[in-house]
Amino acid sequence: MIIALNNKSNLTKQEFIKYQEQLSNINTSNKMILCPTFLNISQFNLSNFSLGSQDVSATNDGAYTGEISAKDLKSYNVEYAIIGHSERRAYQKESFEEINAKIKKLLENNITPILCVGETKKEKEQNKTKEIIKKELMTAIVNLKNVDKNKIIIAYEPIWSIGTGIIPNNNEITEVFEYIKTFLPNNKILYGGSANEENITTLKQCNIIDGFLLGGISLKPDKLKIFVSKLEK
Repeated sequence: MIIALNNKSNLTKQEFIKYQEQLSNINTSNKMILCPTFLNISQFNLSNFSLGSQDVSATNDGAYTGEISAKDLKSYNVEYAIIGHSERRAYQKESFEEINAKIKKLLENNITPILCVGETKKEKEQNKTKEIIKKELMTAIVNLKNVDKNKIIIAYEPIWSIGTGIIPNNNEITEVFEYIKTFLPNNKILYGGSANEENITTLKQCNIIDGFLLGGISLKPDKLKIFVSKLEK
């Protein structure tokens, strides 16, 4: 299983240092990935986690004020990067073309993209879940060779579930994952959206899930340890 932690815009430098001390005590056979803020990437020092980023620039190095390139991330030993998160699609108005460009930059620098896809509550109610996911997937992999497509980790995060405490049932998750695999049959697929220490026992019964992208619980090491422990039972 892959467990990726998205700290989002949280944890000051000192908070992050203390946070890592708590994470260092997590012993698991699962693949653990930590995606801190850009500023905290340089403070990363865990041996039981791989380092990820929450985003990347769609450009190379150069006159792009405020941007952080894939080459820059690679120099800090970043191995993974979250791309196309619903918050960035909504708040930063990321376009399909920009997401595609970011994935290409990551792959050029041997960083594994974690591509987020998912539908809003309104889209779900209109039975557009598969339509939305297909569009987000296909626009993200434009002009990629099959060998590169296979390197992408997909994270299905139903937007209506994020931060609400409400999750799809396992049949719904299975249906979406199987649909994604009709386009990308060889790719790992994670579930994200209100996954926590209370519902992991139910979620892990869904055998098609390859791991989890965690937001809120990522900031709570004690609950994260319970989550990991229940996942392994």
